[in-house]
Amino acid sequence: MSFFGKVLASFGVGGARVDTKLERSEYTAGDMMRGKVEIYGGNVPQDIDSIYLKVNTTYTRETDDHKYTDYAAVKKQKLNEPFTIGVGETKVIPFELELPMDTPITYGKTRVWVETGLDIKNAVDPEDKDYIEVRPTLLAAKILEEIELLGFRLRKVDCEQASLKIASHYPFVQEFEFVPTSGVFRGRLDELELMFISQTEQSAQLLIEVDRKARGLGGFLAEALDIDESLVNVHITTQDLPQLREKLTQIISAHM
Repeated sequence: MSFFGKVLASFGVGGARVDTKLERSEYTAGDMMRGKVEIYGGNVPQDIDSIYLKVNTTYTRETDDHKYTDYAAVKKQKLNEPFTIGVGETKVIPFELELPMDTPITYGKTRVWVETGLDIKNAVDPEDKDYIEVRPTLLAAKILEEIELLGFRLRKVDCEQASLKIASHYPFVQEFEFVPTSGVFRGRLDELELMFISQTEQSAQLLIEVDRKARGLGGFLAEALDIDESLVNVHITTQDLPQLREKLTQIISAHM
């Protein structure tokens, strides 16, 4: 084992490599993801402290009136205890990783990927990225569908930095922005924003922001002062599904 081989491996040249292979590339939030991590030894033996998997997503944060694209983990899982990978050796580690129920869906600008990393002392840590498509849960899909059936069109979906008024356990929240194009809310609202704060298989905690349309001098003043919006905390369960449209109509109407 040459000294220079060790030095090169510490910079990632001729060192260990990692490749994650997922069973599929499309999932529904809450699914169990299965696959295997393949580790390939390099030109020198290396001690692997750990292998970790992270599910990351992109979001937009604002600093000093400038917007930046950042990323955050919605899940992190360690796969193994320390081991040594020999020269040219291959190790395969199968895994199961539960995708959180509140993983953002991959719509609009939102991207979600599985990051695999090796922690190697005194060396550049190898990484692997695998992008996935994430579909909404059945309950979330039903809520979004009912909003559209009320005459709203989905205009934009993105993940934004969570403000202090939003109690998200992530540094971001995914926002679904709708505009009224037909029905009773057309001409009465500028837009409707919906945010999923937390989810389980049976329930969802939402924030609905109702942006009223300016009418007259008072309405324009309210819009200028940013008091033409109401933020409503809503809890919806699967038991609400038969009357979901009526419930959403009542909530929105009460804050117009």
